[in-house]
Amino acid sequence: MQDQKKVAFYTLGCKLNFSETSTIARSFKNEGFQRVDFSEAADIYVINTCSVTDNADKRFKTIVKHAQKANENAFIIAVGCYAQLKPEELAAVDGVDLVLGATEKFKITNYLNDLSKNDMGEVHSCEIEEADFYVGSYSFGDRTRAFLKVQDGCDYKCTYCTIPLARGISRSDTLENVLNNARTISEKGIKEIVLTGVNIGDYGKGEFGNKKHEHTFLDLVKALDRVEGIERLRISSIEPNLLKNETIDFVSKSETFVPHFHIPLQSGSNDILKAMRRRYLRELYVDRVARIKQVMPDACIGVDVIVGFPGETDEHFLETYKFLNDLEVSYLHVFTYSERDNTIAAEMGEVVPLKVRKKRSKMLRGLSAKKRRAFYESQLGTTRTVLFEGENKEGYIHGFTENYVKVKTPWNPELVNTLHQVELKKIDEDGLVRFEYVNEPAVPA
Repeated sequence: MQDQKKVAFYTLGCKLNFSETSTIARSFKNEGFQRVDFSEAADIYVINTCSVTDNADKRFKTIVKHAQKANENAFIIAVGCYAQLKPEELAAVDGVDLVLGATEKFKITNYLNDLSKNDMGEVHSCEIEEADFYVGSYSFGDRTRAFLKVQDGCDYKCTYCTIPLARGISRSDTLENVLNNARTISEKGIKEIVLTGVNIGDYGKGEFGNKKHEHTFLDLVKALDRVEGIERLRISSIEPNLLKNETIDFVSKSETFVPHFHIPLQSGSNDILKAMRRRYLRELYVDRVARIKQVMPDACIGVDVIVGFPGETDEHFLETYKFLNDLEVSYLHVFTYSERDNTIAAEMGEVVPLKVRKKRSKMLRGLSAKKRRAFYESQLGTTRTVLFEGENKEGYIHGFTENYVKVKTPWNPELVNTLHQVELKKIDEDGLVRFEYVNEPAVPA
């Protein structure tokens, strides 16, 4: 077919965005479009935006330029969180033709009647109150794992966060639909499913388009555990106040759910947690970590932390540093606070200078490297199962154990998307772990 139109996608931000890009891409495929790589010439470029970090905002313009370089006459569409929050700003970027908000992005092909270039981007963006229906998504990021969206939106009112403004109220997929999507994924031979959403511990709310709850997050976890053919299930990020003992205990006994939790903390100072309007204090966080380690001593625990929030003094920061240093966690995701329009935090006084924010961020990144190293060292000599990924990285193939230790071995295409029992042996100079196979012949080179 000579005149088959081509479409390319670029995703910024979180796992949830990746799952939604995949769903949007499937709608183009159903309309007869051919998907190509973003670096290739395409008729349409779709950029799925993020608003969580400053960097994501700035990168948008660079990505638009890349698209224009590949095809100066291409039709460029912006969707995603930033497109919902600042549609006019994106529409004004040179080369952008169409900006779609939170609900419109899933009806993207309805807006493609006319692909002629516009002087100014056209905006179709709902009031965020209208984003009250649920669209299920799942993505195949690579051949080894898929991101399965189970929930969207958030009812929390953290003072620094624009996500409720960008994604609307908390709402969930029906349990039946999640299970059907999980089966579809496993039938494609994908070995690992990562559950994703904005606030997945809130799963069940809005399952029927209202606030009615029929299922809880624990119900979801139990039901997914029974789906045939899934080798691994991973809970991505879950709020500490929504991670219940019953869920932790269930994961500890599950054959498919892996011992890996990512739990946002944001600050180790109760003063700052209160100013952020988080729904817990540090004592609860200590309790969650202790509970996980009690029933799963080898579990990997990741932490989100924000530095430089308004009013964060040196004392507050050192409180956070010491808190994390003493806590049995495995790595940190460090975010440098950046002001966001229409948030309470942006109006707060006691602004922390950028230079100080950067210094604090660097200190915590250093602590994260130390934590990860200590966790990897604690795992040497243990037997684990590794799922190998699909990329040749400078002659090596990488993989992850169930408890998220990253390993490497010389590249061998036969290993891609396979699970192997290994004994973790030593940490290489690049910080990754080397291993030996257990009770099975090494895969032939």
